[in-house]
Amino acid sequence: MKSVTGRGCARGLAVGVLLGFVAYDLSFTASTGHATWPAVVILLTGLAAILWPVARRPPWFTPQLRTAVPAVFSLAYSAGAILAGRSQLFGPGEVVILLVLTFIAVRHCAQRWAVVCGVLDGLALLALPARYLHSVTDENLLLLTAVGLVLLGSSAGLGGYLRSLDYRRTVTVTETRRAERLAIAADLHDFVAHHVTGILVQTQVARMMATTRPDDLDPVLAGIERAATEALASMRRTVGVLRDAGPDAADRRPVGDLAAVADLVDGFASPVQKVTLCRDPTLPDDLPHEVQAAAFRVVQEALTNVRRHAADAAEVTVGLRRTGGRLEVTVTDDGHGGTQLPDAAHGGGFGLVGLTERVTALRGELHAGPREGRGWEVRALFPTGRVTGPG
Repeated sequence: MKSVTGRGCARGLAVGVLLGFVAYDLSFTASTGHATWPAVVILLTGLAAILWPVARRPPWFTPQLRTAVPAVFSLAYSAGAILAGRSQLFGPGEVVILLVLTFIAVRHCAQRWAVVCGVLDGLALLALPARYLHSVTDENLLLLTAVGLVLLGSSAGLGGYLRSLDYRRTVTVTETRRAERLAIAADLHDFVAHHVTGILVQTQVARMMATTRPDDLDPVLAGIERAATEALASMRRTVGVLRDAGPDAADRRPVGDLAAVADLVDGFASPVQKVTLCRDPTLPDDLPHEVQAAAFRVVQEALTNVRRHAADAAEVTVGLRRTGGRLEVTVTDDGHGGTQLPDAAHGGGFGLVGLTERVTALRGELHAGPREGRGWEVRALFPTGRVTGPG
């Protein structure tokens, strides 16, 4: 609140100083006995270009127009004084206006117009001493030109610096949103692939049971219905976030936690596969959210791979425990690696790659490989402290 008030006071002070300079210019011009209307036109168009409120500025009043018109009027006034051979003094108001317009041109004009409008404003400023060329010595003219160049360089340099900051900010925001959208798209793939793979497996089970155990079909069909519903819900939720992937998109992504692992395990079980969750009772529930979300994804991807590559597995065990100050997540199965899923459902192997990136980003470790004797194991270790970024 104090910073907003401070900015408002500084802006008000700057406007007051500018208006004071303009009033001085007008009174000084009137005291010389020369026509005041050229100075009035230049100063009023300059003030309009600078002070017109953004909210009430019409679309046609572009930065190019705002910065070019006062400069053209000033140049015309200077050229008229030179051609007529008469002296026309200038005041600080016009100098400040042209400097501010140079700043606006460099910072806000479209790229192809920034140089043109900036040069126009600079020429108008440097041409001011020429209005009384007959009344000033060459040394003073050189001094005034040098001062003008310094002021122009400072104004244009500040505008260029702030423009570069705006560009960097825009690039950063764009890249952040792109990275967030890619992450959300990966979330959509993980969730929907998990549910759709479950639908495929349970459909195959239902087809086998249709002739041998028709009375036991209802739980399988209920599982298919639940998986389809969850897949649609994940798609709606994630696509909604994709449409507006702003700064808070990460908070609305469909991530899970350790508590959701139990629901994941319950939803995975089928009449032909037994899934057991072994959670260490001493494992706390207040682990960092990013660690819990990554652990959930490890279990999800591992269970999906069981369905894809080891549909013959009869027992699957999910373990969650704390060891050596780290969270250990394990998913093991007793399958031989056989599966009857269509080739298109096997995936391209990007799941483990994405998991490895996610785990290592949290300074964790991921191992996946065959178990001794039979089956497959996925094992991940996560630090349980707050993760501030990759090391």
